[in-house]
Amino acid sequence: MTTAPIDGHDGPYPAPIAVASQTVLPEWIDYNGHMNVGYFGVAFGRAIDQIFVAHLGNGEGHVRASGQGLYVLQSQFQFLRELKVGQAFDVTLHLIDHDQKRVHFWCELLVDGQVCATQDVLAMNVDQKTARSVAFPAWLQGRLARLLADHAPLPRPRQLGASIGIRRS
Repeated sequence: MTTAPIDGHDGPYPAPIAVASQTVLPEWIDYNGHMNVGYFGVAFGRAIDQIFVAHLGNGEGHVRASGQGLYVLQSQFQFLRELKVGQAFDVTLHLIDHDQKRVHFWCELLVDGQVCATQDVLAMNVDQKTARSVAFPAWLQGRLARLLADHAPLPRPRQLGASIGIRRS
């Protein structure tokens, strides 16, 4: 198993990192006439995969070569605007924090610059043979450190770590 980088680059990284447009597919539409809640996860997941390959190098190729990859520990979505069939959207990623085994990042799904949904994610690097956490390879730790430094000037998202509950007046 290799631990050398296969994809990605050592920076500098855009702040935030944006992914080329996707389109809301007809099969993503529910009986309310808008994008079903489950497909927001698909849309974010596709974009995150693209970012991992193109920028960090810890995408599918890395997972297959090294036998380790990110497993999501916690994720929270916020749905702010509807999406309809055929609408084009973009996704951005903002690295909030990382340590030797974990990453915390924030994603936004945008239509014409308007935030339609957000995803707050905590993920851990896992060895697929042992199903146990393992430190990122040194090259990836370096890239994450550079990405965090490049994203440091970004404002912290207002909804980051938001609690869920019924607000009473």
